[in-house]
Amino acid sequence: MPRGPTPVPTPEVQRSAVPTPASVPLPFGQFIVKVHGRCNLACRYCYLYEGPDRTWRERPAAAAPAVLDRAASRIAEHAATHALRDLSLVLHGGEPLLAGAGRLAAFAGLVRERVPRGCTVHAIVQTNATLLTEDRIATLARHGIRVGISLDGGLAAHNTLRVDHAGRPSWPAASRGARLLAEHHPEAYAGILTVVDPRTDPAEVYASLLALRPPALDLLLPHGNWSAPPPGLSGTAEVSDRPTPYGDWLSTVFDRWWSAGRRETRIRLFEECLALLLGLPGATESLGLDPVNAIVIETDGTIEQVDSLKSAYDTAAATGLDIFRHTLDDATRHPAVAARQSGAASLAAGCRACPLLTVCGGGHYAHRYRAGHGFTNPSVYCADLQRLIRHVAARLTEATTPRAASQGGPG
Repeated sequence: MPRGPTPVPTPEVQRSAVPTPASVPLPFGQFIVKVHGRCNLACRYCYLYEGPDRTWRERPAAAAPAVLDRAASRIAEHAATHALRDLSLVLHGGEPLLAGAGRLAAFAGLVRERVPRGCTVHAIVQTNATLLTEDRIATLARHGIRVGISLDGGLAAHNTLRVDHAGRPSWPAASRGARLLAEHHPEAYAGILTVVDPRTDPAEVYASLLALRPPALDLLLPHGNWSAPPPGLSGTAEVSDRPTPYGDWLSTVFDRWWSAGRRETRIRLFEECLALLLGLPGATESLGLDPVNAIVIETDGTIEQVDSLKSAYDTAAATGLDIFRHTLDDATRHPAVAARQSGAASLAAGCRACPLLTVCGGGHYAHRYRAGHGFTNPSVYCADLQRLIRHVAARLTEATTPRAASQGGPG
């Protein structure tokens, strides 16, 4: 986070640093393994189980031991081939804790055993927190698995759409799990993931999440697109005529976070935006031009692209590959993966000409989809992203002028 009167490169200046497409496929660094393909909740907005993709119905509920064994070997093979010094292992679902904390720990241990010496495995489980108990948290922490929690906010009223299959609210169990994690094993607490809902009060949502003591927050835009627009946006209006409810919401939270005088928590979207404005590398799928480096292994061993693509259309994430017949290097050469590693070359002409290009990066890939036109479009959130980026840039400029240098932002 900047302090002092550092000159602030504007997005226009950063256009000269547009990356060129990778001449060779880039290795994966994040491996998302579906240890369990079902969920104990039935969130009413879920893009995975309520969206257009139906491939999950044909797969086993849980990954068999043979699948996990092969997955560990394939990940280790990829790490050895590319001399990876570290990698991210994401234990995912569905709800991964349906597989049991012990099984998650055993699989993470298997990956660590098989990767080359000197390669560090950063393991994390992404959970809705309803199944977290003291014993399960202790097991995960003991085996070096950090816990990320998905919530819509820090109050019961924020989570009314997160219900179980009988329609019962998930909040009592989820909030209990989050507090157990914060109280007993804060070192294993990775943070909270929250999807932005512009109908909520942004300051209230942010304050309520802080009460759960997360070390980090991920604020994500709902997985909408031009053919299935998110709440409050149209799939037909021109970008210049569009309202910016999501950009307004995020800008309000940014001001609250930035003006706190201390770092209350990390907010990845904001930190990445600031880094990109300063010409530093980014590391998020939502902003910037850095190539995708994540791959998914499904419960049946199928190799897929990231789940967010499933919000576009049925089989959008498919590659036709699996870990029994193919290596993960084969996946790096898949045309769809290669397209997402090509930087600005894969973007719409309007995006390539935009002065915000290297900060926005065209937005999240899944949000660019339009039926009949594929993904070579601006993000459905283009106007919202412009609103947020310009707001953050203005605040950064204010904070880094000599007059305001003593105030700064969160440290």
